[in-house]
Amino acid sequence: MAEVNLGVEFCGIKFPNPFMLSSAPPTTTGEMMGRAFEAGWGGAVTKTMALEKVEVINVTPRLTSLAFEGFGDEPRKLYGLENIEMITDRPLGVWLEEIEDLRRKYPGNVVIGSIMAEGSSSEDWKELAMKVEKAGAQMLELNFSCPHGGIPGKCVGKAIGQDPHVAADITRWVKEVVKVPVMVKLTPNITDVTVVAKAVQDAGADAVSAINTVSAFFGVDLETLEPKPSVWGYTTFGGYSGPGVKPIALRIMLELARSMKIPISGIGGIETWQDAAEFILCGATTIQVCTAAMMHGYDIIADMLEGLENFMEEKGFGSIPDMRGKILDKVVEFSRLDADRRVVSTIDRSLCIKDDLCYIACRDAGYQAISLDEARMPAVDEDKCTGCSLCMQVCPVWDCISMKERSVVK
Repeated sequence: MAEVNLGVEFCGIKFPNPFMLSSAPPTTTGEMMGRAFEAGWGGAVTKTMALEKVEVINVTPRLTSLAFEGFGDEPRKLYGLENIEMITDRPLGVWLEEIEDLRRKYPGNVVIGSIMAEGSSSEDWKELAMKVEKAGAQMLELNFSCPHGGIPGKCVGKAIGQDPHVAADITRWVKEVVKVPVMVKLTPNITDVTVVAKAVQDAGADAVSAINTVSAFFGVDLETLEPKPSVWGYTTFGGYSGPGVKPIALRIMLELARSMKIPISGIGGIETWQDAAEFILCGATTIQVCTAAMMHGYDIIADMLEGLENFMEEKGFGSIPDMRGKILDKVVEFSRLDADRRVVSTIDRSLCIKDDLCYIACRDAGYQAISLDEARMPAVDEDKCTGCSLCMQVCPVWDCISMKERSVVK
């Protein structure tokens, strides 16, 4: 059993643990960030700040959700939020005072300043960066990724993150005037995120964070025939976050970890310690959380810390660097996968609840390898089963259906 140290060094800065709140509604004020530090979060990224001359006005409402309907008396479970909230609408001067206050009250935690200006204005980027650094932010995060802009009518957010040349220019501008590490927040709303990531790396970025929210449209209210969220009958594309985006975020994490020399802060659908462990195994050094804190509050950090520490102890990892990127070599091109070894489905009849889901799925979307006897108990024809595992995926009972190795194909 390993003695576990959850502390990490990220861009030369020591964090008490890898967990941070990302730049989002949970970091709307300095007071909120302070409460998060007291709950156990290692760091926090401010809501994205702009210069005083930028006017930000949020609409209402600005959130909508996707949810699984509960069975019977079970409550519904959220698995995604769409957010059309802008960057902070609080004055920069107030933020600068709050950053100073946070640094004084919480010296063991890390305060990261998220900033945004127009893509063509080197003066604005430099002025903003210097002011936030002077206030005491230990790092800067450049917001190149807000899916709905952040500052209406300007070249900001994902418009910057989709152009490697603009992204690189801004990174250079900021690096010219600050001494603190500079991290670039990347957008997933691009064909190949590594193109921009490499451009900002070459321009001097000390780290990248990924992903920001996925541009999305959450649908139509069939009662009112209005889009969601309805802002007096209208809406706009927003940012999709929550557990539903985790597979996208992990794919991008792997792409970045295998192509970048600078460290990565992982973001996207992280709700539990298990999610955090997966991101670290895929290459993340720090973890940023947003939607889970919005849904459940800051206190989720206690379970995340305890769970990750217990997992690392069980697996023999003494530190975050020990486990970081451990599965990178296991994600390969399709042509490298072993096509000789085969599995087939096996059903534990003692656990079967006779809901027929495996039978229906195999009959209508598989290879008709499952039949039902007179008692409606499923049975697998191994000669027909091709090992696709669809039956196991649709079964609502854990461990009722599993896959066993069949034989080696010669």
